Amino acid sequence: MFSRALLSRSTRFVGVAQPSINAFTGAKRFLSDDLRGRIDKAISSHDVLVFMKGSKEAPQCGFSRAVVQLLNSHGVKYSTVNVLADESVRNGIKEYSSWPTIPQVYVKGEFVGGCDILVKMDKDGDLSKLLIEKGLLKQDETAGI
Repeated sequence: MFSRALLSRSTRFVGVAQPSINAFTGAKRFLSDDLRGRIDKAISSHDVLVFMKGSKEAPQCGFSRAVVQLLNSHGVKYSTVNVLADESVRNGIKEYSSWPTIPQVYVKGEFVGGCDILVKMDKDGDLSKLLIEKGLLKQDETAGI
């Protein structure tokens, strides 16, 4: 009988919209002014910068590997920051961009997105367009496979 009471109470809420939880509520402490300055400097110092798990030579997660393969397929030069090397950077970049996942790709100082967004942009032809628009790729260099 007790289990039925629990079941009936819990099933009442099925389908009722619940407020979303802000993933960044507890992350504010990770982005100090010093760290914000270091991230700003890194992003402004590189045409394409990827905050990722691992390095472009040895990605440490499938999403980071996919972004590396995608950028390599376009022949674009890019730099990386291994967020696994510094926990404050790993958490701080999420607050900096208001984006909860890694990898994060910046092109000419602008946050573009993570793996899923880059894959979709590539599929739609928008990644090549962005790289051409930003002067990082010539139109005749877009003969990707």
